[in-house]
Amino acid sequence: MARGPTYKVPWRRRREGKTNYYKRLKLIKSGKPRLVVRKTLNYIIVQVVEAMVEGDRVVAAAHSRELFKFYGWKGGGKNTCAAYLTGLLAGYRAILKGVREAVLDIGLATPSRGSRVFAALKGAVDAGLKIPHSPEVLPSDERIRCEHIATWAGELAESNPEFYKRQFSRYNARGFDPRGLPSHFEEVLARIKADYIDKIGRLVAEVVEGG
Repeated sequence: MARGPTYKVPWRRRREGKTNYYKRLKLIKSGKPRLVVRKTLNYIIVQVVEAMVEGDRVVAAAHSRELFKFYGWKGGGKNTCAAYLTGLLAGYRAILKGVREAVLDIGLATPSRGSRVFAALKGAVDAGLKIPHSPEVLPSDERIRCEHIATWAGELAESNPEFYKRQFSRYNARGFDPRGLPSHFEEVLARIKADYIDKIGRLVAEVVEGG
């Protein structure tokens, strides 16, 4: 352990590996809300957060559990397509709360090209939020629709049925064939858009009328 009169003990959340305060300060100095994307063992959480003197304030949020509860989602709760749909939900809700711009906050996650955190970013951007990013980091449309999972599931079902059953046991428990993920994704996407497009359209019309 470091010693000496100039040594300072790092703040608790930094010691626990939960917060990079230098990175957080840069994000807050932008003056824009943060699109906070976090992953758990089974889910994706996306929040639009404003930094206030008294503490962070969550303006809008979405949790991938909502996909199961409200939109009939039968896929995984933490895969690429679930991350996109959760980001889309959070983006729509932020737009309805008057947020137009944000900066991405992925915490201590490694920024890998095409990863789930960037799938959530793409969802929020497609919802209408303006978030600075390089298009190169976003997953392809094929990955957003989870075509890679559907293809792998098909190959696995033929080559190793036992492993296929174990690997996709949760899908099978829901009575869902993972090979149908792309079309199922489109169905759930349509339900989410049907929920929010009209609301956002009315909001835009009110803003225009109000001058």
